[in-house]
Amino acid sequence: MKHLFFSSLTLLALGGCLLTSCSDDNEPQAPPPTGSGEGTARYVIAATTQASGEETEVLLTASSLDEGTVTTVNAGLQVDGSTSYWAFNREKYLYALKYNDGNAGTTQSFYLNSALNPAKRNMEYEVRRFTTYGNFDRYIMTASTGDGNLPADANGYIPQSFLISYLDTEEQTHTTNSTSDEAYRSENFLGTGEYVTLAGLEQVDGKIYSVPVPMGLSQYGSKDGGGRWIKPGNEDLVKTESGGSHSSAYEKDELQWTQYPDSCHIAIFSDRTLRSKKILRTDKISYACGRMKSQYYQMIWKADDGYVYVFSPSYAKQMSDPRQQTTLPAGVIRIDTSTEEIDPGYYCNLEALSGGPAFQNTWYMGGKYFLLLMYNKAFPATSRELKANALAVYDTEARTLRAVTGLPPTLSAIGKTPYMENGKAYVAISTTDGYPAIYSIDPATAAATKGLTVEATSLDGVGKLQKQ
Repeated sequence: MKHLFFSSLTLLALGGCLLTSCSDDNEPQAPPPTGSGEGTARYVIAATTQASGEETEVLLTASSLDEGTVTTVNAGLQVDGSTSYWAFNREKYLYALKYNDGNAGTTQSFYLNSALNPAKRNMEYEVRRFTTYGNFDRYIMTASTGDGNLPADANGYIPQSFLISYLDTEEQTHTTNSTSDEAYRSENFLGTGEYVTLAGLEQVDGKIYSVPVPMGLSQYGSKDGGGRWIKPGNEDLVKTESGGSHSSAYEKDELQWTQYPDSCHIAIFSDRTLRSKKILRTDKISYACGRMKSQYYQMIWKADDGYVYVFSPSYAKQMSDPRQQTTLPAGVIRIDTSTEEIDPGYYCNLEALSGGPAFQNTWYMGGKYFLLLMYNKAFPATSRELKANALAVYDTEARTLRAVTGLPPTLSAIGKTPYMENGKAYVAISTTDGYPAIYSIDPATAAATKGLTVEATSLDGVGKLQKQ
């Protein structure tokens, strides 16, 4: 995986707002960041520059994201290797998570020193392969699903387990869960025999809300009980030989992808150990995650109003077999955190609001607003047809979806991880005719305004660090 994913695209103008509602060290001389304390913080931008055919990652600083220019020329802190995801933790530390195409990658971390420059910390980590990640207090957690150390069946097939890593940002340690512990078995997680992976790790007080995405029957699951979990009429979906490639690879005796595409489950884990949980289910939306190759994007977010919002792009419409395709449109529900139950009166059909196009990713902006990364086409569509090339703002109270205006007509790529501050989203935008820049998006107007320009090839991450 190359850096934070940027889609190659040609911008399709969305025109005006979608107003349909739903039923029931060269930096600008600007003031220090708002709320940061006088001279105690800087915005940190992870950028990539290219010279003589080689790419280099650099960490730059700026005192404002709303104006000015910074450059990578003889500036910034050079980062070793190639970063998959930039993860900020509590404005204290920045971690360069390395995915490394499915293998353990060397993860580094950084802080802001007394001179207000990024500096590398002394520890490095070989983090497990991961498909989702999140913050829990001082920990950065990563998770995936794979072979653990549980006993194999008579065929030698090993049950799937959750593979959890914990990066303690204060102690600079890296620990993992025990995959010989039955508490981490992901087989039959939802009572359907299918194994799951997790999408999103959202901290709500001392608990974690996550979406268990059903992946189908593993080799172990398809043989369990003599095939009892294979739905009648689906026997031909079980693979008779291994095949596929990369994130779509499959093994003999596996039933790839879920047999239950018309429902969504939410897991509420009692703490960061993920050992005990409560499971909620709704049939209003399909499973709630976005996907890019082997990564499962978070679609579950805690808002200021006491609810956790769960978005589904209805990715199961992309399945090739009708028996595994969802009939449900892209939509959003919410969970009351005081009762830990789904709000029966809240649902919005986002597909109807968008006019068809689905979305790849979502982020909470603050207040009543969410930012959505939109595709140019509706599901189903081929991967070549789909471009994540536009943004929209969802209002949880009015239940409206408005296209973001003010983005450049020569837009070529949208950064995957915006930075949120004072209710606005700061998004990295690349164009075909100039340097990338950071645009601020005002949710009240859904208007984007050009801010800081970065003289680099691409922008891979942005956030804020306080001086340590």
